[in-house]
Amino acid sequence: MGFKNRYLVMEVFLDPDKSLGVDDPIFLTSFNVSKAIKDSILINFGVCGLGSSIASFQVKYVNPITKLIIVRTSREDSQKVWAAITMVSSIANCPVLFNLLDISGCVRACKNAALKCEEAKLEQYKLVSGAHLMDEVNQQMRNYLEKIKFLES
Repeated sequence: MGFKNRYLVMEVFLDPDKSLGVDDPIFLTSFNVSKAIKDSILINFGVCGLGSSIASFQVKYVNPITKLIIVRTSREDSQKVWAAITMVSSIANCPVLFNLLDISGCVRACKNAALKCEEAKLEQYKLVSGAHLMDEVNQQMRNYLEKIKFLES
């Protein structure tokens, strides 16, 4: 029997009080998202809580354009990690909110939920940007969609 994981597909809202259309103050990376979540686990559940959840915890995917992330954690620690994520108030001194879109026990279901969300966010992004994307942004989005398709099997 294999190791049981949970995959959380979440969207990140940066500085929710800021109006739309203004450049984001930070660039989301796996490192700064992971650091914010680990800090929250440490503050809210202590060293033992962090130690028990750190073995399986990993930020598997981050899309800084659509602000979608995928987090892997063990089944036993998924409630603790989810609670810690909801208590994260900032990343790199920028206020954030997390919205859980899907939680699943297998990577395939996680990929499907993430792809569906990314496609919807891409359409929304096209509408906001005037129905055409710059070639650079379009290529970046294709690269991020490919990353999702090749998550661990």
